Amino acid sequence: MNTFGRNFRCTTFGESHGKAVGVVVDGCPPGVPLTEADIQPYLDRRRPGKSPLESARQEPDRVEILSGTFEGRTTGAPIALVVRNQDVRSGDYDALRDVFRPGHADYTWQAKYGIRDHRGGGRSSGRETLARVAAGAVAVRCLAPHGVAISGRVVSVHGATEPEAMEAEIRAARDAGDSVGGVVEVTATGCPAGLGDPVFGRLDAAIAGAMMSIGAVKGVEIGEGFGAALLLGSEMNDPITRPGFATNHAGGVLGGISTGQDIVVRIAVKPTPSIRRVQQTVDLAGEGREISIKGRHDPCIAPRIVPVAECMLALVILDAMLEQAKYRGFGGG
Repeated sequence: MNTFGRNFRCTTFGESHGKAVGVVVDGCPPGVPLTEADIQPYLDRRRPGKSPLESARQEPDRVEILSGTFEGRTTGAPIALVVRNQDVRSGDYDALRDVFRPGHADYTWQAKYGIRDHRGGGRSSGRETLARVAAGAVAVRCLAPHGVAISGRVVSVHGATEPEAMEAEIRAARDAGDSVGGVVEVTATGCPAGLGDPVFGRLDAAIAGAMMSIGAVKGVEIGEGFGAALLLGSEMNDPITRPGFATNHAGGVLGGISTGQDIVVRIAVKPTPSIRRVQQTVDLAGEGREISIKGRHDPCIAPRIVPVAECMLALVILDAMLEQAKYRGFGGG
């Protein structure tokens, strides 16, 4: 499955050390203002090499719009977006050709397909998220005229919640040849009530699926999430008053349908699996091996996942709004 969405459909392509990574977006409404300058800021936030606490891979990640626009506006035709890979050092991965990296998709990819691209993980690399961000930036442009905005932030890193403490955790893990995880929160404001379908087409289920499709994400919660298990019904329920809901413990979704409140999503991001510390593994022949992964890797993925999570939420909401258009018109509540 390389295609995401029912109405706003995104098909991503490319590998970490291939010629390019990109996406074809089909189903974008016509007349939406769109240039490379609208997409580039999102790619810049996701781009590696911006600080000593990120992967040192130096990629400009300049996006090209190949089709689907005319004179700065979408035409309704498929939009092809591509980013050329430039700073690849495939030789860094030669020692991993026949060895499975713990925590990566190496073993499972080999089990499924019988072949894998060992250069940075190929298609299973985090670089694949670049294509999602490009598509999500287009979705953000489509949502803006309807008052929907998406924002995100790192909530914690390895349990630390203050910026300096989070940075210290990342730095300590890097210096030890290890890595740390974190929690990221994304919020959608301005969403109309009524998005999503009951039972199997629930909006929260679509959001959870979108977030879990990001490789490093191991958990998703909406609103109170797992904290809801600790509350009484009288504490969890959001009172409905004449001005609107008094609280938002539900995170903007009830019965699988948006309430019109902020949609609040938190994701658990695992530690980067590529670490210098020696780990136990096996090779293609099933023989035991020790491995220490070299190359350029993030000691913490959480900060760079923020724009990815924002864009995945934008894709889900836009898709739901286009579905709702079949009932009330695009942007209707």
